[in-house]
Amino acid sequence: MLVVRALIAAVVFAGLTWAQNHVSFQTPDGWTIHADLYGTGDRCVVLAHGGRFEKGSWEKQARVLVKAGFCALAIDLRGFGQSKEGPPAAHSDFGSPLDVLAAVRYLHENGAKTVSVVGASMGGDAAEGALGEAKAGEIDRVVLLAHGAYGPPERLKGRKLFIVSRDDLGPGDKPRLTKIRAQYEKAPDPKELVILEGSAHAQFIFQTDQGARLMQEILRFLSAP
Repeated sequence: MLVVRALIAAVVFAGLTWAQNHVSFQTPDGWTIHADLYGTGDRCVVLAHGGRFEKGSWEKQARVLVKAGFCALAIDLRGFGQSKEGPPAAHSDFGSPLDVLAAVRYLHENGAKTVSVVGASMGGDAAEGALGEAKAGEIDRVVLLAHGAYGPPERLKGRKLFIVSRDDLGPGDKPRLTKIRAQYEKAPDPKELVILEGSAHAQFIFQTDQGARLMQEILRFLSAP
């Protein structure tokens, strides 16, 4: 906890000295994805937002990641923010696994040795799908923050951290934890499940008294050998 607070404080004092760079890249099905790139280096993290957010919502967390030695790429999933450019006849649900995969591959093409993904809610669903489609070694590890847990657990390859608030209610006012735990239990190792107190959903947790712990868990998982 003290480490996370120190990192956040350093970010605040650093101010605009870590200004992000705007980048864009293409998905395999023709969408242009826009993103903010924070920091440099060969250990990188893709940040995929939830349905009520855009790439700018990750700014504080991205700067904490940079202070911890990562570069961070916060993307606008298709249909959100600046990512509105698709093929003329395109039909797609908001937030595709292809958006996350394109971000991962963009980072590898630009010198990243390892790329991890943090996906929140809808972005977690996209991250889950990307993990199932990625080639061996493309995605180092994934944080699934209050995602929908829709996909088959056996496709969740590699290192995974599931995080959700205990009383976060999903469709039909049913606890998201029930479905997430069921997917977690059937997913292959290595895996972890962290349950936070409260009812905040996904990125909204950062605005609560559980926010520091959430950031601490993410940093711990991403930094582990």
